[in-house]
Amino acid sequence: MAVAPDPHNRVAWVTGAGSGIGRGLAKRLAEAGWIVAISARTARDLDSLAAEVPGRITAFQLDVTRPEACAQTVAAIEASLGPIDLAILNAGAAFPVSVEDFSVANFRRTVEVNLMGVVQCLGPLLPPMIGRRSGHVAITGSLAGYVGVPGSGAYGATKAALNSLAESYKTDFDRLGLTLTIINPGFVETPLTARNRFQMPFLIPLEPALDRIMAGLERRQFEIAFPWRAVFFVRLLRWLPHWLRFRLVRNRR
Repeated sequence: MAVAPDPHNRVAWVTGAGSGIGRGLAKRLAEAGWIVAISARTARDLDSLAAEVPGRITAFQLDVTRPEACAQTVAAIEASLGPIDLAILNAGAAFPVSVEDFSVANFRRTVEVNLMGVVQCLGPLLPPMIGRRSGHVAITGSLAGYVGVPGSGAYGATKAALNSLAESYKTDFDRLGLTLTIINPGFVETPLTARNRFQMPFLIPLEPALDRIMAGLERRQFEIAFPWRAVFFVRLLRWLPHWLRFRLVRNRR
């Protein structure tokens, strides 16, 4: 499925492309005819993905917590492949931060990857896009950003921040001729969720999740949220009175 009327020779950049949703999207885009730049911390994961679609995917190893490296990567992609038409800022992580074993360091690491990693990619991405008055930025959030639930204090806080960031900048993107999308998945079968040791309601396989995201990107939706039952549930939770919401979620972990 294409994400533009003619994706051939258009450049897409996907961060967090080493595994899971990012890896799947990068492969889908390359197969649809995009020139794809992929970034992640682990070179081995990037090289194996680039080998799956020879000639369409180029690896740019990157740690998104390093702002100077983000700027250098954007410059390197545009110098070697061309202007970035679509950037999917997908790098994410979940480090344990419980009340009983509260870790300031892990909370900071979660913020640095999930929130500041996006911000530090936006910094070098936006000026050339604004100059061209063309470009599409998609940010991977999560339904965990809709409402606070047990076990997601740090992770959910970063995803809530990304949703607020996207909502705040949407009209500015429109005014400048750019497109902004926030991707809010529920639980998807990926290496990240495989580490979870709690019940994951409405868990869906990776391929249907990729179908939803690709379709939403093609339509240039502002929000791509799925699966619908999880979306309905978290939106309902958001509107319930606190006492009832806490009672409902208390035993879900």
